[in-house]
Formats: sequence, structure tokens, C-alpha cells
Amino acid sequence: MSSHDESRPGLHRLRRYWRRQLVKVLPRSLRGRFLLIMVVGVLGAQLASYAWWSAQERSDQRLRLDEISSTLAYSVASTVRFFRSLPHSYRHVALDQLRDMGGTRFFVSVNDHRLPVQDIGDGPEKALVVNKLRNVLRRELGIDAVEVEFSRPDTLRLLSAEVLLTEMPPRWGQHTLLTASADQPILVVQLPLGQQQWLYVATLMPMPGIFQPAHWLSGDRLFVMLVVLVTVIGLSALGIRSATRTLDRMARAAQRLGDDLDTPPLREGGPREVATAAAAFNRMQRHLQHQVDERARMFSAISHDLKTPITRLRLRAEMLDDPLQRERFAASLDELDCLVRGALDSVRGLDMHETAVPLAMEEMLARLATELDMLGGKLTIIGHAEPLTVKPMALKRALANLLENAVFYGQRAEVSLHDGPHQLELRIVDQGPGIPDHQLEQVFEPFIRLEPSRSRHTGGSGLGLGIAQHIIQAHGGQVSLRNSPSAGLEVCIELPRPGPFTVPG
Repeated sequence: MSSHDESRPGLHRLRRYWRRQLVKVLPRSLRGRFLLIMVVGVLGAQLASYAWWSAQERSDQRLRLDEISSTLAYSVASTVRFFRSLPHSYRHVALDQLRDMGGTRFFVSVNDHRLPVQDIGDGPEKALVVNKLRNVLRRELGIDAVEVEFSRPDTLRLLSAEVLLTEMPPRWGQHTLLTASADQPILVVQLPLGQQQWLYVATLMPMPGIFQPAHWLSGDRLFVMLVVLVTVIGLSALGIRSATRTLDRMARAAQRLGDDLDTPPLREGGPREVATAAAAFNRMQRHLQHQVDERARMFSAISHDLKTPITRLRLRAEMLDDPLQRERFAASLDELDCLVRGALDSVRGLDMHETAVPLAMEEMLARLATELDMLGGKLTIIGHAEPLTVKPMALKRALANLLENAVFYGQRAEVSLHDGPHQLELRIVDQGPGIPDHQLEQVFEPFIRLEPSRSRHTGGSGLGLGIAQHIIQAHGGQVSLRNSPSAGLEVCIELPRPGPFTVPG
């Protein structure tokens, strides 16, 4: 086996692990997942566009900076060439005349030494300007000893006395430099002219903030992104709510269908996919109704058709001369008749065509206790419960089956009510022998009887618990069995109280 094949199980396990982790953090509702997809999509698109926009803006800025640097370099070269052509005695005169005329966009002076500059800036932008100036001056003037630096307006020093720019009189022509903002650097070029003279040229860089760190997600962009995000989320929430409302209706209809096959069909409207799903749901409901009706008719017909031959066989059994054979024959017919009636009762027990109404649980249990008392069973009721909306005849049949089973085995049974805001819990505890743990689930299967000595003519067909479980589940509840720690069997019935329906996530 190759190493590639050996690594596949590990990759599959890793993929399954991350899939499980992703499921844990995802919202449980479909609406929440749609909104999360929209938020991630919008944020991703905006961040990618801002990143590309910033990179493109930075590239354009570098191109403009290169053009500006080239222009400044040739202007400085012309200035240097002009002052180098002047005699030494006329250089200060030319400078005084420039200051008297208001100066130019350059501040030019001839100093007796190189002035110190508190250099600012770093990175590729500064290197681009410095290299451009040095290359042009070397090519145009043959000068290599040139100092190119950048200064802030508040730390720039002028003239041999090293006076700060802010302390100079405006008439000296530095008013152009004084208009610089705090983030606008001043380019300072110094080069020797000979005989201990240094030419000093200072000018504003026309691109403010070129040496500041690049922030591709500025405050303005962040505000715009938040506005766009809130707008998209709001509009998406309205659209998603409208789209998922139909799914909510389908989920509600599916829940109602589990309780009542005669629930009204869905409206087959809306988008094409939703209309198709609603039509398929309604078609499934009609098929289920047809199947249930056919099953009921079939069992009714079978039970009706079997009653006649059973009656004839019973009459013939009475004509037998042998009392033992007659008794055995009658017992077999009773068992057959019990099976037929049990099958018909099963179909009737599964029939939930009944309107749900508020029911006082204590009153129903009291009536069942009276009926059981007449049969020799003792039922004790403990607790109180508010009325519960149920199908009364169906639920009565389910509770009767469970209580009859309890008093048959234990003679006595106790029913305790535990009411709550979301569900009603009933606990039935008898004094019987209980059920082996490994058979607790089997008793709900049809025609299962765990007591071998119990004959069918005493009323046992093995369908009562299965019918009770189906009725309780049709009400949205659950029924479970366990052996009581003290003695007997404990039946726990949980019936939910109807409330706002929520789609499971």
C-alpha cells in the first residue's frame, strides 16, 4: 500500500472532525444560517475589495510620487546650476532679491555649513524620492555628495544660524513652507558649492502623508462597511423571513399531520420550488388518508366476515357430545373471537379523527377509577393539573389500557400528576411483579403478552399497550416503562402543552 493510500483515512478523520466543529458553531435555524452566509459573504467581498482598492491606490501613489520626484529633481538641478553659475559675491544678492519678490516654491539659502535635519520617513516611498534626486543630480550636474532628507515643518532649521522655520519672518519667503500641514513633509536637499559653502534647498512635498503607515481599512471605510453590512443584513432578514415563512408553514403542517390526518391541506402558492413541495406534501397526505381508510375498511370487513363462521362454529360446538371436546372447541373459538376483536380495536385505537378540546385530567381519571373499582381494582389519584387540550376519547382509551393493565397485575395502582408550564407528567405505579428489564420495550409490540398464564378469554390480546403508545405519541407525548425501586411497574407519560411552534434547527 502506498503512503498516499495510508494517508487517506487520516484525511477523512480530519475532515469529519472539522465538519463536526463547523456544525457546532453554525446556527441551528435555517434563517440563522442564511443570515450568517449573507454576513460572511458581504464582509468577505468588502474586505477583498478594500484590500484590492488599497493595493491599487498604493500603486498609483507610487507612480505619482515618481513623477513628482522627477519634476522636483530637475527643478533642484536647475536651481543648483543657476547658483553655481553666479559669482560668489552675487549669490547672496540673488537670494535677497528672491526674498524681496516673495520667494518661489523653493526656499534657497547658502550656508557656511551643512545644517542638521531631524530626518523623518522611511520605507520604499522615501527611497524612491532619494534615489530619483540623487540619480538626476548625478546625471545633470555630476554631483555625488548630495544630502537628501525630509523634515517636519516644526523642526525645520534655516540659515547658518539654524533658526527654526516657525521663528523666521514671513517676508523672507518661507511663507510657502509655513503653509505645510503636520503630515506634509518638507524635502531638504543640501550639497557643497565649494569654499565652505553649502547650497540649501527646501520645498514642500505635494503629497501629504506619504510616509505614514498604510491603513487599508481606514475609519471612513470601516463606517461605510458597517452601513452596507447593516443595510444588507436588514434587507436580507426581511427576504429570508419571507422565504422561510413557507417552510415554517410546511413544518407546522407536518407536525399537525402526525396528530391528525384530516388537517387542512397546504396552500400551493409562492415560489416554484415551494409550490412543488407543498403539492407533494398534499399528495402524500391524500395517499396516507386513503391508506388509513382502506386499512380500516379491510379490518372491518374481515372482522364482519369472520363473525358469521365463528357463530356457526360455536353452534356446532354446542352439538358435540363429548363435554371435554366441546369445552376445548369453545375455548379455541373464544380465542379466535378475541383476536378478531383485538385487531378491530387496534384499528379503532389508531383512528384519531377527533377534535382536540381542553380536558380536566383529574375528572377523567376519577371516572376511570370508578369503572376500575367496579371491576375490583383500586386506583389512587395524587396531584393536580390544569386542563390540557387533547382528543378526549382517544386519550381516555390510552389511559384505560394502561390502568387496566396496572390493576390486573397489581390489584392496586397509584396515579400521580406533575403539572408544568410546558408539559403534564403522569406516573402510574402498580403493586405487580414488574417486567424484566430486557423486555420493557417488547411489551409495546402487537400481540406480545409476557404473562404465560394469562388466557385470551380473560381479555388479553397483547394490543393494549401498543395502542396506548400510539395515541400518546400522536398527541406529541412519550410513554416509558421502568421497574419501580420499591415494587411493581412504573409507567411515565409525558404530554406536552400546546404552545408556539418552532422549527427544529
